[in-house]
Amino acid sequence: MGECPTNSRPLPELIQGGMGVGVSSWRLARAVAVAGQRLGVNVLGVVSGTGLPVILVDRIRAGDKDVVRALNAFDPEISREIMGQYASRGPASRRRLPPKPEVLVTGSETTKAQMTRLAIASAFVEVWLAKEGHTGPIGINVLEKVQLMHLPVLLGAMLAGVDYVLVGAGIPHQIPAVLNSFAHNEPATYRMDVEGSSEKLTLRLDPREFVPSGRRLERPKFLLIASHHALAMRLASTVEVDGFVMEGPSAGGHNAPARGK
Repeated sequence: MGECPTNSRPLPELIQGGMGVGVSSWRLARAVAVAGQRLGVNVLGVVSGTGLPVILVDRIRAGDKDVVRALNAFDPEISREIMGQYASRGPASRRRLPPKPEVLVTGSETTKAQMTRLAIASAFVEVWLAKEGHTGPIGINVLEKVQLMHLPVLLGAMLAGVDYVLVGAGIPHQIPAVLNSFAHNEPATYRMDVEGSSEKLTLRLDPREFVPSGRRLERPKFLLIASHHALAMRLASTVEVDGFVMEGPSAGGHNAPARGK
């Protein structure tokens, strides 16, 4: 699996937004980081970590050679598996669809393993391509509320040498422990929020199945995206947070001003 430089550098002066499914792609993040490097400014390019398995499959079917190259840099065996499953350009009705995230809970052991490999590979590809050809920092933005994908996406990003993990849309108090576990080559767990149920569901991923022997992953810096100072203060006092991105009403989206008060 491809080695990448460590993330020992000053904090960024400017952070690019990690927007939506495929909006903040590796091409945008790489262009931002390269521009910052040329201008002598420490700028953080950010890829979106949402929907990456589906995006990867779509790019493979579109004949994206950059994606294939990045897959081979990750793991040739897993690359052959993914290409064999999804590279068909036949009629759309006959194309194999990527598993849905919920198979990580409801699927068979085989399906869970396939989804895990696909998700790890998709995050690796996005970050690896964003980091290629320059030394500027690259981050990945994930949504706390999309919890099923956290473990494989974060592991894939760390395998590619991601420098920052940015998390919003919730209270991501479990993320620092996941990053620390992967950095120590130890299994990580993530307790799911299950609405309307008392059931406690915990996902688990062992990085040793994917990290080459003798290699230790670099822990990326963790930035919390918060829209209220109380959340920032709470997490700062309970978990390891490296910085905050504070969003006000002008940020739009889920931080748009509430109606009424």
